[in-house]
Amino acid sequence: MAAPFTTKGNSIENLIEIKGARHAYQTASGPLPVLDGLDVAVPSGTFAAVVGPSGCGKSTLTRLVAGLMKPDEGEVWLHGERVTGPRKTVGMAFQNPVLLEWRTILDNVILPLEIVAPTMPRKDRIARAMELLDMVGLTGFEGKRPSELSGGMRQRASLCRSIVHKPEVLILDEPFGALDAFTREDLWQTMRDLRAAEPFTAVLITHDLRESVFLGDQVIVLSGRPARTQYVMDVDLPADRTLDVLFTPKAADMLHVLRDQIKIAQGRDVEGQA
Repeated sequence: MAAPFTTKGNSIENLIEIKGARHAYQTASGPLPVLDGLDVAVPSGTFAAVVGPSGCGKSTLTRLVAGLMKPDEGEVWLHGERVTGPRKTVGMAFQNPVLLEWRTILDNVILPLEIVAPTMPRKDRIARAMELLDMVGLTGFEGKRPSELSGGMRQRASLCRSIVHKPEVLILDEPFGALDAFTREDLWQTMRDLRAAEPFTAVLITHDLRESVFLGDQVIVLSGRPARTQYVMDVDLPADRTLDVLFTPKAADMLHVLRDQIKIAQGRDVEGQA
């Protein structure tokens, strides 16, 4: 189920690699270390969920992968190339959908195509966006403004926008965290279906262990701040999993292991251990 963390070099097999990353934020009271020799490897086509104590550096990890910041020490590689700045081939979705209120849902979704494919005919952009909106059940809402949609619908539109340009890597920074439980589970299934139709490599930041097991091929547990990779679990569940799988003994065992790892990361004793 789980194995110690190892890297395999700058290989195409590992689409994402972070090697020995150290980083500290400068604060009024001095440097605040958040990463301490972090190593991460995500094979091509893998949906990796990242969990860990609050404030341990999970979002910092995503900024490194997207090229939005550089580590103080260490290296970040994407598809065998060292990341030295922002990458147009990375899609991102956040807890707040951050849709532009003055644009329709359709025009929000096609925005990345306007940036990365400026010569693409508008009719082709619209066709691509409508294909995705149909997949997530938003056909008929493409002409609406974000304020006219529910929170769950806005997040569906945000997911469409994040993959409309077929990115190498999709970064999801707690995109379902602000939603109610039923909407959140519905969007887990939407993400599962999008991934089946539009294969991509993904890094999901989440505090929800059930979410990490339902969506992930692997779950990476970070230690407490400053973060290192503490534990990696391979999720041995069917790719076409339904919510019912979370109630199976296999999933329950995985969740218990992850919960114990989080306790260790928080410096708390695990039952049965000293």
